[in-house]
Amino acid sequence: MRFLITGATGMIGSTLVKKCHELGIAVNYLTTSKQKITKTDHYAGFYWNPSENEIDRDCFHEVDVIINLVGANVAQRWTPKYKKEIIESRTNSSFLLAKSLSEMEHQVSHLVSASAIGIYKNSFTRLHTEDEDEEFHNKEFIGHVVEEWECSLDEIKALNIAVAKLRIGLVLSKKGGALERILQPIQYYIGAPLGSGKQWQSWIHIDDLVNLFIYAAKHQLSGVYNAVAPNPVTNKEMTECIAKQVKKPLFLPNVPSFALKLALGEMSTIVLASQLVSSKKLTNHGFQFSFPYLKNALKDLL
Repeated sequence: MRFLITGATGMIGSTLVKKCHELGIAVNYLTTSKQKITKTDHYAGFYWNPSENEIDRDCFHEVDVIINLVGANVAQRWTPKYKKEIIESRTNSSFLLAKSLSEMEHQVSHLVSASAIGIYKNSFTRLHTEDEDEEFHNKEFIGHVVEEWECSLDEIKALNIAVAKLRIGLVLSKKGGALERILQPIQYYIGAPLGSGKQWQSWIHIDDLVNLFIYAAKHQLSGVYNAVAPNPVTNKEMTECIAKQVKKPLFLPNVPSFALKLALGEMSTIVLASQLVSSKKLTNHGFQFSFPYLKNALKDLL
């Protein structure tokens, strides 16, 4: 089996590549940096530039499955220009893959793509599932991003290629991301829950997420799946659990919502939104989480 991975040098992608090597899965990867291209039998890089509609079509050689992880980081200030980049970095890449595959012979039979739980409406009480009505979808910017992203992937589905969309929650990893941003102020004794602290945070350990991408590829999953651990926690519970794991006290009051809105602007919705998300569809399919509980996940990572 050979994967073609977009976003292979990012936090998720680099961990996925390492796991593929351990399992003997060959990897082709696409990069916008020609300096990051290396070529071996089992790990080969190829240049692309979705914004300019450029791609080295040799990247598809002997590829069975495409793993799509590409997308501009949403945790940067949302200027009008950057909001456009957030959307286009996701949609342009899907359109370019679809166009390329439609114009050539290939053996790609499956695409597994990242998506996000940001598609779900902010709620402290509703348990979101994959098949709920659109009235429960987020109508703010981040929800629009995910809607456009998933819609662009249907261009690939139209080529009779199976498409799985993994709606990813808060990814916990040793290598940056959400955990590092929460941990840093705690280590300097200025950690505190954000806003009310009651907002639900549906999270997943990086190892479970990487295993899920491989599981989806090997089991030919198609459709939408929530890529979150079975036991979400509130922001307050997560903050306290991290502090306890690193043996640091929490003595400051919650960071007020208005202060976060002043500091982050519209982007504050990322940390203040409450999304209680179900992973039952995955577990019913047979996927087993190595880290279903936050305490064990943090013990492993910290």
